[in-house]
Amino acid sequence: MAEPKLHILAVAGSTSARSVTRTVITHAVGQFRAAGCAVDVLDLAASPLPLFNTDTTYTADYYAALRQRVSQADVLVLGTPDYHGSISSSLKNFLDHFWQEFTGKLFVTIVASHDKGLTVSDQLRTVARQCYGWSLPYAVCFADKEDVKDGEIISDSFRKRLAMMVRDARVYGELLARQRRADLAGADHCFMARLRPKS
Repeated sequence: MAEPKLHILAVAGSTSARSVTRTVITHAVGQFRAAGCAVDVLDLAASPLPLFNTDTTYTADYYAALRQRVSQADVLVLGTPDYHGSISSSLKNFLDHFWQEFTGKLFVTIVASHDKGLTVSDQLRTVARQCYGWSLPYAVCFADKEDVKDGEIISDSFRKRLAMMVRDARVYGELLARQRRADLAGADHCFMARLRPKS
């Protein structure tokens, strides 16, 4: 029996019309699709989310459809600019909407930064860990004008790093997705057991 396609949710967390983060996300999406993955793109500039509110969000009109998109994903590719050493407010707002939906899934980080984006990457790994997800052990960080210009990737080294990230996200994403499905369907005592449907 053929394994289901790997589902990628790529989130562009920049609200800028000329976002280099979106440029890199678009390139990565093309590579994932060329490799046979099913890819869903959430552009937070084109589809901004209301501010997360624990009192109203879960019953808001948009929430169920968004939750379905997140739940279907095996891998979350999160792109953000580096703002004061932190993630963009639009991406943080997206992440605040969920937690169990991230459990057991792979987080992949893409950061536009002039300062290596280390703290931003660490924050996204912390989110993954706090939501019981996994993350690649490295991030893809880049600087505009050095690595990306006029909608194109101009750095060979960055192009290779992005291709490496796409490959690793596919390989490890598929391993984790397979195990996540087995754990949800099985009877073993494991962490994912808490998300099994109640019988």
